[in-house]
Amino acid sequence: MPSSSGLEGPFWRSIAVFRFASLAYVGLLVLRDATRYAHPVAAGAVLLAMLAWTGVTAAGYGRPGGRRWPLLLADLGVVLAIILATPWVVGRTALAAGVPTLTVAWLAGPVLAWAVSGGRRRGAVAALVLGGADLATRDRISPSALTGAILMLLAGVVVGHVARLAVEAEARLQRAVELEAATRERERLARDIHDSVLQVLALVRRRGADLDGEAAELARLAGEQEAALRALIGRAGVAPDRDTDERDLRELLDRYASATVQVAAPATPVPLPARTAGELAAAVGAALDNVARHAGGRAWVLIEDEEETVTVSVRDEGPGIPDGRLAEAATQGRLGVAQSIRGRVVDLGGEVRIVSTPGAGTEFELIVPRSRR
Repeated sequence: MPSSSGLEGPFWRSIAVFRFASLAYVGLLVLRDATRYAHPVAAGAVLLAMLAWTGVTAAGYGRPGGRRWPLLLADLGVVLAIILATPWVVGRTALAAGVPTLTVAWLAGPVLAWAVSGGRRRGAVAALVLGGADLATRDRISPSALTGAILMLLAGVVVGHVARLAVEAEARLQRAVELEAATRERERLARDIHDSVLQVLALVRRRGADLDGEAAELARLAGEQEAALRALIGRAGVAPDRDTDERDLRELLDRYASATVQVAAPATPVPLPARTAGELAAAVGAALDNVARHAGGRAWVLIEDEEETVTVSVRDEGPGIPDGRLAEAATQGRLGVAQSIRGRVVDLGGEVRIVSTPGAGTEFELIVPRSRR
């Protein structure tokens, strides 16, 4: 469970308050029943030890660095030792007569600490250990003792679940704050770039479009850079994915944007495993190379993020592919479509669909699953 000092803080302070309040209740019971104990002096010593340990846990859990296994295990061990000492201090005769144990509600402290630190499973483990030990010290398990153990188990599960929800909510809130800040930065960069660089590139592209030679080439390059820069600032400022094993497919395909290639993508990230994203982007690049060699003109790349699959469509406005041309190219050893495109996608567990009509252009549809089947 991820550590957090924000929303977790109130949980740890509440546990400290609970332990001191329950210890005060234990003190009242010791004063009331001391004359019935088998070893009243030992009961006073145990009460002082409980007070000291409550202070230690309050200070330890008050620091994020102290909420780790050494203190959690020590906390469980100290309370377990006091539970096991109860039959000797109080006496089995007094316990059988209905005298409360030394720990009473105070024994729930480690259960709550384990639940907040690790969720409902960890809280349930601590509750079962302490509840079982408490029941084992009794000669006869009364309904009230059994009910107390069950309530402690439920408390560990519920508190652990609520604590985990709080940490997840805090992580989502932090992510939302980061995205909001990134969006504002992206808008600021877009305004600044639009007022300077993009306007210059657009001017060069327009003025050079009617010229010949190197000026026309510079105009074409300016147009490509303008398109690429517009795509870049559309993604700039978005917080990176925390999972380093995933890549945003949009970032990989944006590099193909130019004056003749338009990339359309969802507004939100399209995360894929790093290898899958890289191979799919390479297949798209091969499809665009095929368009440039055989079709010319403009091309469109569309990313569709579905629940189980991701589909990338590459469409051109060229003359189309005649029937049987792909099979003929494969027999001639020209394997651009067969290996660079279809081979990559098939290796990822996906499929390639090619729709081509003579005179109406060609569309490559690359479909890959989010995980290997």
